[in-house]
Amino acid sequence: MDNLFDVSGKIVLVTGGSRGIGEMIAEGFMANRAAKVYITARKAEVCDATAARLNERYAGECVSIPCDISSIDGIATLAARIAAEDGLLHVLVNNAGAAWGAPFAEFPEKGWDKVMDVNVKAMFFLTQRLLPQLRAAASAEDTARVINIGSVDGLRIPRSSNFSYSASKAAVHHMTRVLGNELASDNISVNGIAPGPFRSQMMAATLDAHSEKIAASVPRKRIGQPEDVAGVAIFLASRASAYITGATIPCDGGISTAARMEGQNLDD
Repeated sequence: MDNLFDVSGKIVLVTGGSRGIGEMIAEGFMANRAAKVYITARKAEVCDATAARLNERYAGECVSIPCDISSIDGIATLAARIAAEDGLLHVLVNNAGAAWGAPFAEFPEKGWDKVMDVNVKAMFFLTQRLLPQLRAAASAEDTARVINIGSVDGLRIPRSSNFSYSASKAAVHHMTRVLGNELASDNISVNGIAPGPFRSQMMAATLDAHSEKIAASVPRKRIGQPEDVAGVAIFLASRASAYITGATIPCDGGISTAARMEGQNLDD
């Protein structure tokens, strides 16, 4: 029963790890003695700066890999880098995401395709390309872990006009169930997290305009903090979750199970 939540010595990849929820998760692994945490992002300077900050603060190693995984070529480049550097991967956190908001009658095809490419296609194909490295790290006693970051908007009717985003996150949750079943025989656990409101680049404008309204609508009456989502990720990467696969855990202060109240549409 001891050291149930130990992630020390693990090699971790967090996509979209330069800021927002990805950065929160990456920092959680660094603070809890992961051996190496790779982070990716499209913007090299932001990715490099985050890695430098985490390396200055914690033991272990944070490695910046600037990369655009919205394309198959970008996915292949990232997977090849991981394979060449370590040959094995204990934890893959599929966090990179995109959003697009527009009224239903005006919602553009590019807003649909961009979000689906980043949120769904990249998650699937990066996991596929990294399967040899995940298998190399896996054992019956200590499975390799895939953690897919979904959203509370994939569990409920969203409060804003983000049609492709909410559909993509529902797809992430279901693909988590599918891959959990598919990869169990490889000693790879696949689980998900469905965050509610956290301070991230994606949520920044909404929180700046509506933070009090949003916090009031959360049963826990606050916005999520970094340790909230990092804690769930560490649980899913540790021996404490060894008998869980195919599940998505809401990390939303109770939003997904709360009754919808009138006057909560943020487009109003």
